[in-house]
Order: sequence, then structure tokens, then C-alpha cells
Amino acid sequence: MSFLYPRLLSEQAKPLYDEYQHLTVGELTRHVNLTHESAVYVATGGDRVSPSRLQELREGVLDLAKQSGFPEESDRARNAEFDLRLAALLHTEMGMVPAEAASRDAWAFLALVLLPDVAFWRYPQPPKDRILGTDLTRHVFGRLWWRAQLVRSPDTPDPYHALRILGEAAFDQIYARRAALGGSPHLVRAILRVWNDLDLTGINERDTLRDFLKRLLRLAPFVLFDGIEEHALDDELRAVATEAVDAQRGESSSAARPPQEAAAATARTDERKADLHPRPHVVTEVATGVVPPDATTPHRLTFIEVCAGAGGQALGLETAGFDPVFLIDSKADACFTIDRNRPEWDVICMDLGHFDPSMRPDALGVDLLSGGLPRVKSSATVGGTEDADELRVLRTAINLVCKIKPRSVFFENVPDLVESLQFEADRAWIDEELREAGYRTSWRVLNAADFGVPQNRNSGFLVALQAPYFPAFAWPRPSELPPPTVGQVLGPSMASGGWPGAERWIRNADRIAPALVGGSDRRGGADLGPTGSKRAWAALGVNGNSLGDEPPGTDFGVGDHPKLTVEQAAMIQAFPHDWVFAGGKTSRYRQVGHAMPPPLATAVGQSIASALRG
Repeated sequence: MSFLYPRLLSEQAKPLYDEYQHLTVGELTRHVNLTHESAVYVATGGDRVSPSRLQELREGVLDLAKQSGFPEESDRARNAEFDLRLAALLHTEMGMVPAEAASRDAWAFLALVLLPDVAFWRYPQPPKDRILGTDLTRHVFGRLWWRAQLVRSPDTPDPYHALRILGEAAFDQIYARRAALGGSPHLVRAILRVWNDLDLTGINERDTLRDFLKRLLRLAPFVLFDGIEEHALDDELRAVATEAVDAQRGESSSAARPPQEAAAATARTDERKADLHPRPHVVTEVATGVVPPDATTPHRLTFIEVCAGAGGQALGLETAGFDPVFLIDSKADACFTIDRNRPEWDVICMDLGHFDPSMRPDALGVDLLSGGLPRVKSSATVGGTEDADELRVLRTAINLVCKIKPRSVFFENVPDLVESLQFEADRAWIDEELREAGYRTSWRVLNAADFGVPQNRNSGFLVALQAPYFPAFAWPRPSELPPPTVGQVLGPSMASGGWPGAERWIRNADRIAPALVGGSDRRGGADLGPTGSKRAWAALGVNGNSLGDEPPGTDFGVGDHPKLTVEQAAMIQAFPHDWVFAGGKTSRYRQVGHAMPPPLATAVGQSIASALRG
């Protein structure tokens, strides 16, 4: 039996947190309650937890706390023992499913309504993340439930024995790499088994663990750890851990490792990549020169992206304060593009219809599910298999929402999906499916030019939020500043090859671009679209019949019309200048043509984030 817990949204939780900072543990006990007038429930599966069960939970937690010195005494050793025992109790007794446990607001209810005295005894004068759940890896209660969830071995006499292997700081090293390592209970349990058997005498345990995990991250792009049997996985991890231990012993005895030893270690890792099971998704380290957002910042949110393409929407959401748990796309070149630019991101290269969320428990309850879905035709007018496939992806994405229960949804498609009567039945189906799943929906057409993109590009959007968060959502307002012109955006690039006509061209390209088209997989080579689009580009001084390989040079005619390169097309889509696209010219241009301009994703993402944070 699973239970739904009351959720205390941030609007009500923050004032309580501020008030309780100044109260004693005894005073906080007088504020304990089994309910709160502002608490809400969100349907993630199961029945609402009863007051009697909440009372039993409180009594169980209080009993453990009293054994550790509550309410007067507290010390580091007893706190550590309290945490270990409390993790097992919470996981065993609460009856939570992961989707419910992923809600920071449920943990805020426990810390501020049911157990405020215990929470503030365990962490006197706690920072907000310990109480409000803005970072579940640090919440006084939430972090313990998730730790138990990852290490529990149901077939052993003591299912939670592995909790004692690592302390909180060491365990956080694993969880900080959750996209590649910490999201798999099978792998986490193997790491803990292997770590427990290592001889760490005379070396720094923290540095050794960090080295061990980095070596595993280098294997992650090539290995499906969840597909390896327990004994075989232990053997492989033991070999990696031994390399880490040997490296640390070598560093402790000399200032630097010999180059031959470093090369040998790399060779052993490469051999292991070839020997282990292939992995269907890609994860590596942070790109050189790119400073990603601080994943430990309490106010950052999580998202999953489907139909991710070249990463335009995900890049915009990153700027808006979201970090991806993973991204899915069916095109190999698009997956390679994201991996080259954000190698720390976890990219799954597969058809969305083949994705089973039960294989990724870290998907449950994320803050946002987003995606730029294939351009659909209405169910009333679908004519061929390809049209039906695109509608299938749309319906698959809606069904995925109902399975993983994100707090919010952000899908992009054609404007007709929002406005046309032909799509009325499709919109009604989507609204009803999401309403039954506990969401409220809003539809809108936005023009990228209103958000600083040098392109007249309309897109249709669906935003849905779980009902308690929806009233705080508002669509972003257009920027008060005009977007830059094509000449302003492409001028430096057009002049980079020494073209003598560059200045004249820049002056004449004095407006925004038409919408980039020609990105469809059903068209031939790379060009700027049908006749009407090419005429609009010609008025800007651009030859739209095909794409160029490089900017015009010194021998290019002063009055001639240059062709856009793929990189210049990406600038029109407002991608960063250093965003690298993988594949041939046609593939790279299709990725650009399919993309959502990142600033538009940022604007909508910021509105969603504001609603979720309260």
C-alpha cells in the first residue's frame, strides 16, 4: 500500500521556516500538528495517509530521537546513528512511492508540521534546504529516505546494512553524479559492496572515492551497468576501485604519477570499455571552457527532455534554472551534438515509444517534462504512416506525463495545434488526459522575435502544471527591446572572410529573418525552404537555394547574395556561437531547423520555475 502525504507549498512553508528559526525545541513541540490548513495533495498513486498513520510515524521518529538525546542533547556520533536508523524507519514505514518522495513540498510538511521539533533539534538554525526541501539531497528527512531507497537489498537479513558503509559526505559524492551513477540502485549497491571490502589504510578515503567515481564516469558512456549480473558487476567495479586505490597510493608516495603509469591506467580503462556491455545512452564529463550551472544551488530545478534534438530547448531551460536528469532523442547526430556541447548531460538515444520509465526511477516526480515534439497533423487529417508516427509521438509524450508525474509540462509544436479547429479533438483529448492526472493546462502561440530572437518564428506551446502550482503560472511577457536584425547578428561572420561587400550587405539586412524552414526529414538537401521563404531571404540579400560551406571571401561579388552556412543559420536560431553540430551538412541543418530558439525556452522556463517555487 502506498500513501499520499500532505504537501506544504513554499508560499506557506517559508513564513513558518522564518518563524521557527527563533523558537526552542520545546516551543516547536507545541506547534506540532497532523494537518495544516494550507496543505494540499497531488495524485501520484495511492491513498491519502491517515492522521493515525501520521501519528504513528511521529511516535516512531520521536522514539529514535529520544534514544539519541532529544530534546536537550545532541552530538556528532549520536546524530550519525540517528540518521542511519531514521533512514530505515522512514523508508519502511512511510509507504511512499518515488514519485511522492520526489516532492520537496511533502518533506516540507514533515519538517514544519509533523516533526518541526525533531527537524530543528537535528539541525539547529538550519539553512533553508534542510527544511524546505529545495535540495532533497540535503533535506533533514528527504535525503535519508532516498539514501535508503538506493541501498535497500530486500533479499538480505538486514536490507539497510549498506547505509553504514559511507558517511553523508561520501554518499553525496555518489548522489552528485546521480545522472550517470547515483540513479541506479543496482549500481549504487555494487559500489558500496566493493568499497566496503577495500583496504584504504594510509590513503585519503574521500580522494580515493572521488577517483573511483570518476573512473566509473569514464566507463558510463559505454556500459549499461544495470544489465550486468551482480557478481560480474562486482568484479568489474572491484578492478576499477583497485586502480583508484593504486593511484592514490602512488600519489601519496610521490608528487606526481609517472606518465607511463597514467597511460597504463587509461589503457586499462579503454580495454574495460571494450569488454563490458554496450550502453544505449551517453554520459561524460563537463565540456572544457563551459561553466555549467552549480547543480548544488538550492533553487535549481530538474527536468527531463524528450525529442531533445540539438538541445535548443534544453539549453534555454538550463539558463532558466533547470538541470536535466536525462534527455531522449531518436536521431544519433542530435544525440552526438548534445554530447559534444554538454558531455555531462545524460543523453538516451532511442525512440520515445521504446522508452520504459521503470528503467529510470530518477524520472519519477521531476520538476518538469519538456520536449519539442515532431510537427503533427490533426488526427482528423492524418493521411500517411509518417503523419501517424508524429501523432503517436505526441500521444506517447502525454502518456509519459501520466506515468512519471512531473510537477510541470512544457511541450512545443506547430501553432495550429493551439489555434486550429482541425486540432480541436486532439486538444480536448490532451486536456482531459492531463486533467485526470491532476494537471491544469494552458495553450499559447509565442513569437521568438518577441524574446530577442532575430527571426519571425511562431510556435505553439502547451504548459501544464499540477493543480496546486497552476494559479501561480503566467505566460512570459514580450521583451520591451526590439530583436536584433539579421545584419547585426550575421555581420561579423559575413565579414570574416574578407568579403568587400560585407558592410553594404549588413546595412541592407536591416530586419529580422523569416522563420527557418527546410528542416524536415522528408525534404531533400539543405536549403531555406519553399519559394516564399526563399523570396523573403532574397530580400535580405541571402541566396536560399542551398547552404554554403563558409562565409563569402575576398573574390565574392560585392552585390551578390551569399548563402548561409549551417553555423549562421544557428545564429538566427540564437544558439551560442560555440555550439557545435554533429553530422553532415544536411543533418546539421535539420537539427537547426527543428530546434527551439534557446531564449524562447528560457522565457517560458522562467515562468514555469516561478510558479513551481511559489
